[in-house]
Amino acid sequence: MTRQRIGITGVTGHIGGAVARDLQDLSERLRLFVRDAARVPKLAGEVAVASYDSQAAEALRGVDLLFMVSAAESPERLAQHKAFIDAAASAGVQHVVYTSFLGAAPDATFTLARDHFATEEHLKASGMAWTFLRDSFYLDFLPDTVGEDGVIRGPAGTGRVGAVARADVAATAAAILRDAGAHERLTWDLTGPQTLSFPEIAKILSQLQGRQVSYVDETLDEARASRAHYGAPDWELEAWITTYTAIAAGELDVVTDHVQQVTGNPPRSLREVVQDS
Repeated sequence: MTRQRIGITGVTGHIGGAVARDLQDLSERLRLFVRDAARVPKLAGEVAVASYDSQAAEALRGVDLLFMVSAAESPERLAQHKAFIDAAASAGVQHVVYTSFLGAAPDATFTLARDHFATEEHLKASGMAWTFLRDSFYLDFLPDTVGEDGVIRGPAGTGRVGAVARADVAATAAAILRDAGAHERLTWDLTGPQTLSFPEIAKILSQLQGRQVSYVDETLDEARASRAHYGAPDWELEAWITTYTAIAAGELDVVTDHVQQVTGNPPRSLREVVQDS
């Protein structure tokens, strides 16, 4: 195995931080990227300050293998991704492992999945090797969909989602980074062990949280109205709502064994994620 310099972005977040922790035995080969030097985590490895823009090339120089966590959701995210990919290519990065989204496509119902597809295409055209981790929605987020009144609201109908634990995404990424050559130009669809409807999610959360959780299937107009008090811009409101309509459309009704194929361990269930939180 070659002793590649491994760059890890997003180390102050859930996924990037967990990947960096999983690879601490390789700390002499790690370069941990942060946007703010004041927020450097307590992890071993070389630290570099870089943002997702064209100015990142110098910070990326010397990195062979790059784990690229998708940038924070914003109207500029795709432009940021493209600039960062271009910077990585110009810096001599050889291989990028990118956290994409399950079913990424130009016509995906979930609006942000379209940006992920465009990012994938830009990576394919960059000349660098690539590996895509197409994550389903995160199991960890499902408890946060419950309102203060104990109700989950959204236009998901009877659709089902094979949501995945963030810890399993991180474990898969870390395993790939240890043997990246075996994963060049591969796409891994990362899901949990089963698909769940929102009524089933509500039932499980009721059992685990000791309170009654229910699900209300909204119309699109009701979904916009119930979220209007947040004052979110239109693009963000549509992203929130299409997390549910993508499920209603059956686009997330997917279960794979890819987590187990890569890590050797079965993916966590919603019950396990909530109990461990």
